[in-house]
Amino acid sequence: MTEKLKSRKFWMCVAAVLASLGTGISGLIAGNQTLTICGSVLCVISASIYAGVEAYVDSKAVGIEDK
Repeated sequence: MTEKLKSRKFWMCVAAVLASLGTGISGLIAGNQTLTICGSVLCVISASIYAGVEAYVDSKAVGIEDK
């Protein structure tokens, strides 16, 4: 876990998720449903991108080649 805390990719994902949550919460406070949905979607997308990048890096570390 300490390796994850040193990872720039991890901290960028954390920042993206926090910004997305802030967007969703401000949408709830303002009563703007579009802003709330946008924040929710961006939160899921940022986590998905992080998972995809980590899978790619792990596959390269193991030596699995793209076909």
